Amino acid sequence: MLGLATAGFAVNFWAWALLSPLGPRLEESLGLSSFEQSLLVAVPVVVGSLGRIPVGALTDRFGGRVMFPLVSAATIVPVLHLGLAGHSSLTALLAGGFLLGIGGTSFAVGVPFVNAWFPPERRGLAIGIFGMGMGGTAISALTTVKLVDAHGMATPFQITAAVLAAYAIVAALLLRDAPGRVVPTAPLARRLAATLRLGTTWQASALYTVAFGGYVAFSVYLPTYLKTGYGLTHAAAADRMAGFVLLAVAMRPVGGWLSDRVGPVRVVTATLVVVLAAALVQSSTPALTPVGTVAFLALAAALGAGSGAVFALVALLAPANRLGSVTGVVGAAGGLGGFVPPLVMGSLYGTYGSYALGLVLLGVVAAAALTYTATSLRRTATEEPPSAPAD
Repeated sequence: MLGLATAGFAVNFWAWALLSPLGPRLEESLGLSSFEQSLLVAVPVVVGSLGRIPVGALTDRFGGRVMFPLVSAATIVPVLHLGLAGHSSLTALLAGGFLLGIGGTSFAVGVPFVNAWFPPERRGLAIGIFGMGMGGTAISALTTVKLVDAHGMATPFQITAAVLAAYAIVAALLLRDAPGRVVPTAPLARRLAATLRLGTTWQASALYTVAFGGYVAFSVYLPTYLKTGYGLTHAAAADRMAGFVLLAVAMRPVGGWLSDRVGPVRVVTATLVVVLAAALVQSSTPALTPVGTVAFLALAAALGAGSGAVFALVALLAPANRLGSVTGVVGAAGGLGGFVPPLVMGSLYGTYGSYALGLVLLGVVAAAALTYTATSLRRTATEEPPSAPAD
């Protein structure tokens, strides 16, 4: 079940990230401004993020067996639209990108599905392994530009749609929800309201905004950053983005595994220290080899491990019958954290001709999160997790 869920997450994230590697190409072909290009790659992120809130709550009610095939099948529609007709204008791209965000909601399906299959002492590692599905963005980075160059714009979208359809069928046939899964019966609005009253929801959301938000921001904007800031070709920038993504993906289960052993708060604290240092180093726009490469790899490792640690914290503190709802809100916060930075970076570069201020702002945010983690969150994590009333 963990393998099937991870595969579904990867396939949907592959679809979710299809526009990012094509950002520089679409900028040239459609004459987009820096802000318009940033908006194009950010729209799927914000929709996929906000959509996690209702999808997480629906997963609490109906389970991953229903929701994984449903989300995968629904994502096929915008993928085919973008590949066949939706890449000819900014308006059509934004409309397709809006619906492409459906693929990003798969995260809120997988976390409660996987969590229910494992005992508490193994959930950090299990959810970290599931989180490796975010490597679907690496598949997109490694293949999209090459397929377009070799076979035309429609090809990567058609292939992705076929894989989504195959997964939806396999998931419908093979996925099973964990025995004894807690099924809430209260109305959706009441459950969401109760979720928003949990302190854990907001604590984890703040941290995930930095950890996963930072990962998403770099994974969607790095090709543009490297092409504009360092003059790399489309293919070279996409390959380096893939390296960033793969390292972050590999470190996510490491963050979960470490959290099972030393506690998620300690892991989050350590990763934020690395993010702060790497962001400040890169803000000076050092030579890409070796300093810039080391800084970005350090960011990738820290953001990946930090993302895994945050959801180890969620699995530890969130009530079982609200885990999907909490996951949806926290996942939304993380995705929204990835929506804002590309817009900020594009605007700052358009105004000042430099990305330095944007990276300094990342360092400031990391420092604030580090202070919070080392004080308030450390005290909260040592208290007994609250139990939720039956609903």
